[in-house]
Amino acid sequence: MNSFARSVDLLHRTMGAQTVRRAVIADNYANANTPGFKRSAVNFESELKKALDSKKYKPLLELNLTNPKHIPNHRETDYRDVQIRRVLDYTTTYGNNGNNVDPEVEVAAALNNQMMYSLLTKSMNFQFNQLNTALRR
Repeated sequence: MNSFARSVDLLHRTMGAQTVRRAVIADNYANANTPGFKRSAVNFESELKKALDSKKYKPLLELNLTNPKHIPNHRETDYRDVQIRRVLDYTTTYGNNGNNVDPEVEVAAALNNQMMYSLLTKSMNFQFNQLNTALRR
């Protein structure tokens, strides 16, 4: 896969995660007063980083596997296998009713998410403008 296709694919996947995150934040905010409601979060970028780093950083000593049941000390992960995960936060409590949604935190997260999506959109436009410029020459 060439660098253009990889960049566009990464941007596309990250934009998808931002879209899911927007829905999760809206659901959290809508249930801010629901007793016992536990907020959700989206886990994608950290797993994507791990997958991308798995190709860069290999151990100095690679173990020789003589049996298929042996556990390798390093596994490369394809970034395309990383899934967008929605996780529940059971560890915190914000209100007395067992709810852990802080509306101010959700509003800040929504703003951050919107700015990130805007940045990703501009990056995607830049990629295609570069391609368009190259094709015109």
